[in-house]
Amino acid sequence: MAANGATQDNVWPLPKFYFKVKLGSQDNTVSFQEISGLETETQVIEYRHGDSKQFSTIKMPGIAKTGNVTLKKGVFVKDNNFFKWYDAIKMNTIKRETVTIQLLDEGGKSTMTWTLINAWPTKISSLDLKSDANEVAIETLELAHEGITIANG
Repeated sequence: MAANGATQDNVWPLPKFYFKVKLGSQDNTVSFQEISGLETETQVIEYRHGDSKQFSTIKMPGIAKTGNVTLKKGVFVKDNNFFKWYDAIKMNTIKRETVTIQLLDEGGKSTMTWTLINAWPTKISSLDLKSDANEVAIETLELAHEGITIANG
């Protein structure tokens, strides 16, 4: 039996190719080709008090840390919004945004949502140019953030 009383015959894992990304609080949806780095990790603290009857340590959760999230998208004519956002941090001012990434089902409804809190661009990689290439021009945006929340539905 799977969740919600459904049998395993009609429950399938979700494909990962149908998603959307919103940058900022307004409905600014941006199309991306690939997203990676949606991860969080808790550091382990080991402790043992001197009169413990066990000759081993206790492991406790410590500080949570998150890695940077990498987003890749095609380059479009007259679209330099990421460079404008990146330029905003050069004068020791950081424009932080909430970034929402939603995995969608076949009907376009959100099934899982990752929210990056206070995200800002740390790196932008432009495309490489090659005279005999037969590829789409892709740029990469790397975001640092102060936490990630994950919600279903």
